[in-house]
Amino acid sequence: MAHKFVIEKNKKGEFVAKFKYNSEIIFWTEGYTSKASAKNAIESILKNGPGAPVKEV
Repeated sequence: MAHKFVIEKNKKGEFVAKFKYNSEIIFWTEGYTSKASAKNAIESILKNGPGAPVKEV
């Protein structure tokens, strides 16, 4: 699969959930103090993202 979520630590030692496509980072979350919080962010994106509207400005 070419796309995936990856949880990595940033320079501050926080956990960040990144969405990658062919090793290119498409977007990332804020930093979290626990890996569980980063996993919750991914679950929220998967649950709420598909139905989210697209807003053009």
